[in-house]
Amino acid sequence: MILTQNVTLRYGDRALFENVSVKFTAGNCYGIIGANGAGKSTFLKILSGEIEPNKGDVVIEAGKRLSFLKQDHFAYDEFEVVKTVIMGNKTLYDIMEQKEVLYAKADFTDEDGIKLAELEGEFAEMDGWNAEVDAEILLNGLGITSEYHYMKMKDLDGSQKVKVLLAQALFGNPDILLLDEPTNHLDLDSIRWLENYLLNFQNTVIVVSHDRHFLNKVCTHIADIDYSKIQLYVGNYDFWYEYMQMQAAQAKEINKKAEAKKKELEDFIARFSANASKAKQATSRKKLLDNLEVVEYKPSLRRYPFIEFKAEREVGNIILNVENLTKVEDGQTIINNVSFSINPKEKVAFVGDEKATTAFFKIITGEDTDFEGSFNWGVTTSQSYFPKDNSKYFNDCELTLIDWLRQFANKDMYEQDLRGWLGRMLFRGDEALKKANVLSGGEKVRCMLAKMMMSEANVIILDEPTNHLDLESIQALNEGLIRFKENMLFTSHDHQFVQTIANRVIEFNDDGILDRLGTFDEYLDYKDQLKKK
Repeated sequence: MILTQNVTLRYGDRALFENVSVKFTAGNCYGIIGANGAGKSTFLKILSGEIEPNKGDVVIEAGKRLSFLKQDHFAYDEFEVVKTVIMGNKTLYDIMEQKEVLYAKADFTDEDGIKLAELEGEFAEMDGWNAEVDAEILLNGLGITSEYHYMKMKDLDGSQKVKVLLAQALFGNPDILLLDEPTNHLDLDSIRWLENYLLNFQNTVIVVSHDRHFLNKVCTHIADIDYSKIQLYVGNYDFWYEYMQMQAAQAKEINKKAEAKKKELEDFIARFSANASKAKQATSRKKLLDNLEVVEYKPSLRRYPFIEFKAEREVGNIILNVENLTKVEDGQTIINNVSFSINPKEKVAFVGDEKATTAFFKIITGEDTDFEGSFNWGVTTSQSYFPKDNSKYFNDCELTLIDWLRQFANKDMYEQDLRGWLGRMLFRGDEALKKANVLSGGEKVRCMLAKMMMSEANVIILDEPTNHLDLESIQALNEGLIRFKENMLFTSHDHQFVQTIANRVIEFNDDGILDRLGTFDEYLDYKDQLKKK
C-alpha cells in the first residue's frame, strides 16, 4: 500500500497539486491520466521520493519495496545487461557486490567469514541464487534474447535499452511498481507480453500511459488529475471516459431544465408581483426561485483538438499498384520483392519491421528514389504525408505558425482562415504567433495535422502519428480518421488506434509481406494460430 496525505506542490504561483490525499492498494493497477502539463510524471516522482512536495507526506507500508521505471538510457552503459536488470532490487545487488569483494580478498579474515556467512543467509532468503535466471526470463519475454544478456549496455541500441530498463523495474516482484510510459518504443509483441505480465502481477501498479488499449487491458482504476486534484474511478480508461461523458451530459441537461424553470419563474414574478390578486403567488414563486438549484459542473481542463479530414474528390478505381519493390539499406534488404495493390476505400495498417514501413512510405511519397521495382498512383489520387521525423519542417524555421501554415495554403487564403485551421488544433489567439522552431513534439504533430487537413487529399499516409500526442489529441485524431471516407496507409504502435481504423493489415517480413483483410485483432489471432502450428 502507498498513499499521499495532503500533498501540495507549487511552482511559483501555480499549484500543480493542492492537498492531494489518495490511497493505492495492493492488487490494483491505477492508470494516471490528465491533460498535458497536469503533472502525471511529476506525481510518480513524488511517490518515488525523487521530488519533495512543499507540503504533505507520502506513506509507504513498512517493509514494502518500491520500483520505478527510469528513462536514463546512459546511466548503466558500463554494466552488463543481466546485472543492470538485477540492480532493480538494490538490496540484493549490493549483497552480490559485497560477496564478490569478500571472495576476492587475498587476506581473508575470520571477521570476513562471519560477514560472508551473514550475506549468504540474506542472499538465500532473497532467492538470490535464481536472480540471474529470473532476469533472463524477463529479458527474453521482452525480446532481449540470450546473445545480449552479458553484453555491456552501451553496445545495445535505444529500443533494447528501454526494454532492459523495463525488466529492471519489474525484477524481484516489487511491492509497488511505478511505470512512466512503459510502452514507449516497445514493439507490439513486447507490449502484449507486458500486458499479460501486469495482468498476473499481484501487487500495486501505478502507471502513466497514452496507450488507451494498454490502460483498458491492465487498469482496475483510473486516477484522474484535474484542477490540481486527483480523483479515483473504478474501471479502465473506457469506463472512465464514458462515465465522464455521461456525467457532463446529465449536468448540462439538469442545468438546461433549471434555466428554463428559472426563466419561467422570473417571467411570472415580473408580470404579477405588482398585481394584488397575484401577489401571494408571486411571493411563492420567488421562494421557489431562491431555492432553485443549478448543478455545479466544472468542465475538465482537458482540451480536445477538432480533427476532420475531408477529400476534395473521391478516389477512383485505381489507388496504388506496387510491383516487385525491393529496398536495401546499409547492406540489408528491408523490403524484399513485394507486389500488391491498394483498393478504393481501404484503410491499410502496415506492421512488422518499422524500418521497412518508413522506407516504403518515403518511396511512395517520392522522398526516396533509391529502390528497385516500381509503384504507380491512380490518376485520381492526391496524397498527403505525415512523416515519422518532421524536424525538417520546424528546426530552422523562424516563421510564426500563421506564416508557417501559409506555406502550404492556397495563395488567396486569408489570415483569418489560417487562424481557423490553427484554432482547430488548439493554437488560439497569441499562440498562433509562436515561432515554429520552439514547438514541443505534440505541438509539431498538431501543426502537421493542420497542414494535412488543409490539403484535402484523398489518400492519407501516416507514419506513427500518435507519437508525442496526449490522450485527448489521440482520441480526437482516432475519431477523425474513423470518419474519413477515402484511403489511408498508416502505421502506429497504438493498438486501439489501429484496431478501430484499419480494414486491412500488411506486414513486412523477411519473405516479403503477409497481407490480411480484416481488423488488427483478426490479424493478431491469425498470427497466434500460425505460431501454434
